[in-house]
Amino acid sequence: MSRGYFADFGEMKKHGGKIAMANKIIIPAMAATKFPALEVNFSDGSSLKLPITSGGNGSSADKLDVPKASLLCLSFRGSSQAMINSWSKPFLDEFCSSNETQLFEVSLIESWLLRRNLIKKLLLRIMKKPSPDDKKNVLQRQIVYSFGDHYYFRKELNILNLLTGYVFLLDKFGRIRWQGFGSATPEEVSSLLACTALLLEEA
Repeated sequence: MSRGYFADFGEMKKHGGKIAMANKIIIPAMAATKFPALEVNFSDGSSLKLPITSGGNGSSADKLDVPKASLLCLSFRGSSQAMINSWSKPFLDEFCSSNETQLFEVSLIESWLLRRNLIKKLLLRIMKKPSPDDKKNVLQRQIVYSFGDHYYFRKELNILNLLTGYVFLLDKFGRIRWQGFGSATPEEVSSLLACTALLLEEA
């Protein structure tokens, strides 16, 4: 968990961020693990605790707001944004009219300097915001930021390489039912969309 940049970079040169292939089928509910709680900030400074679940998470969301399927895309470096886009764009295109899905792109910021209150506030003001086109959809691409030391969060999810992107599909109870890494292949996108459709059919 305490690997350095050069170890991550060397790994990236070998596989381009594809540390593993995505799930081909949905993970059964009984075998699924919970996604660890993560506090995030929107660019306006407001905060939210992810994932939003029917079990309650301390957020202001009521049970009507709980999505049946949530796609959480995690990046630790700006260089992985293209990887995240390869998953989030097809998901948004497919479920743009669904009010039972949610999409979060989470940038995790661990630098002690950038976590300082004043700098954090300044950063949030200039951070990337959803494009105007996103607002036309029922499904909104929500861009959020998490500041802090994420060592134990990463440990729970077995995240080692900070240069690649990580994608998790969660059910309404916050359980991980599917996951992907790096850049999406066409087959992996099909798997993500099919597994999401299955979650939307679950009671």
